[in-house]
Amino acid sequence: MSDSAGFALHRPELEAPLKRGEEKILAMMSKSIRRYGANEILINANTGHDYVYRVREGWAGRVRQLEDGRSQFILIFLPGDLFAVKSMFVTRHPDAVQTLSDAILEQIDHRQLLDACAKDPDISLRCTWQILEEERRLHSWVTSLGQGDAEERLAMLLIDFRGRLAISSGAGDSLVDYELPMTQEQLGDVLGISNVHVNRVVKAFRERGIVTVKSKRVVIHDVGALARIARPLLDVYELATPEYSATPRAQ
Repeated sequence: MSDSAGFALHRPELEAPLKRGEEKILAMMSKSIRRYGANEILINANTGHDYVYRVREGWAGRVRQLEDGRSQFILIFLPGDLFAVKSMFVTRHPDAVQTLSDAILEQIDHRQLLDACAKDPDISLRCTWQILEEERRLHSWVTSLGQGDAEERLAMLLIDFRGRLAISSGAGDSLVDYELPMTQEQLGDVLGISNVHVNRVVKAFRERGIVTVKSKRVVIHDVGALARIARPLLDVYELATPEYSATPRAQ
């Protein structure tokens, strides 16, 4: 299973070392695999943490809990994603990370990975790339929260999940349904809208024959329509990638 974004926008000369770095990290992590249940806290906010993870199966998310009980999911991690790379650099994680479903995670002690980065430029490049990839996603999501309406945000989120799952699994742009192990409340905590508003938009998409979100499963009936709603919020990589934009790949 590959990186879920396919090394978006990478310079061509970096593809080989990025792939080598990924293979080396996976080989190191494959020695330590753990199973987790849904909604388990992997990293507590404001604490140090020893591990860097990769999702083999399941979903996880980085979340910030506000003092008054509100919360915001910042990033969602899907199969193939490397996360908590910041364990190598910070004494405390500002935000919590929790599983969203039953999950199988590979892990490595941050000191072992940092030592490997110092010795192997392929591994160092791959870890650096993960930070850049998270930045790309965050830039898109800041734009979404600042400029997108509720329909655009939900369409973008569902297209993002579809694109990343299609790439990491090798399913390609034929993927039209996938598991979504998140409650409507959790979706609201990603989208920045209320549970009631999430339900209203989900219902509108279903009635228009675009997508059905039910029983923690997404079935996309009209990929083109969903992509057109999301289009104003997609970045240049997503607009050029069929798994996101539903447009033919450039020859």
